[in-house]
Amino acid sequence: MYRDEGYLVLDGLLSPEECDALRDRMSEIIEGMDVPEHCRTQFSTDHDEQLKKQGNADYFITSGDKIRFFFEKGVFDDKGEFIVPREHSLNKIGHALHAYEPLFKAVTHSPKIQNLVKKLGLIAPVILQSMYIFKVQFILTPHQDATFLYTQPLGRVMGVWIALEDATLENGCLWFIPGSHHDGISRRMVRTPKGSFPLTDFIGREKNYDDKLFVPGPVKKGGAVLIHGEVVHRSAANTSDASRHVYTFHIMESQSTVWSPENWLQPSEELPFPSLYT
Repeated sequence: MYRDEGYLVLDGLLSPEECDALRDRMSEIIEGMDVPEHCRTQFSTDHDEQLKKQGNADYFITSGDKIRFFFEKGVFDDKGEFIVPREHSLNKIGHALHAYEPLFKAVTHSPKIQNLVKKLGLIAPVILQSMYIFKVQFILTPHQDATFLYTQPLGRVMGVWIALEDATLENGCLWFIPGSHHDGISRRMVRTPKGSFPLTDFIGREKNYDDKLFVPGPVKKGGAVLIHGEVVHRSAANTSDASRHVYTFHIMESQSTVWSPENWLQPSEELPFPSLYT
């Protein structure tokens, strides 16, 4: 089904206890998080607003080998203090939990994941990035992961999306267009030339997709979805009172694959893309 449809829903990849342990650890991280100054600062002039955008862009584009915090809009007052509980302020935390947080690293490199990837025939998979997604409200518009994680040839990137709570129609489960991974990509996000701003830009345009083509992929707590890098997917807003915490990471088959130097995410001296099998 993964090769035919471009995604595969798996039940029971993690136990409820493993899910709870990841959520508990994330609560500790949130409690101790140091909020970046550019996130707290409120600006009054166009120039200052531009500087804020620059700070946010720098913070994002250099996050590949770090653990960084990305907030929902409107969670700080004009003094930079939280106006919502900390745990409700975040959109996601990324992008190197798999490298620096032992519990997340253990799950990412677990025998379950390794055996799953081996069954799919990956020979030299490496881990590109990881994220903890809170899904308080935001809408994930239709997209393909290869837009942001481009390789030559295409078809070398796979997302592993693990539900740490039930992901339902009401709280924003993923939706897919089955088979859309056979149609290539129409848009890429690339780094702009050094010294220019914004730091990234898009080449091409996202296609318009018929809503009727999307199929929901609800997942029970501990289940997972394997996501082909070119399958079109989205999620609706969380309209429920329930959260929808997810741990997700991306894997690339590195054998005979070229990782684009134009991608926003780049390996660094501190963190080359680590092998999944070690």
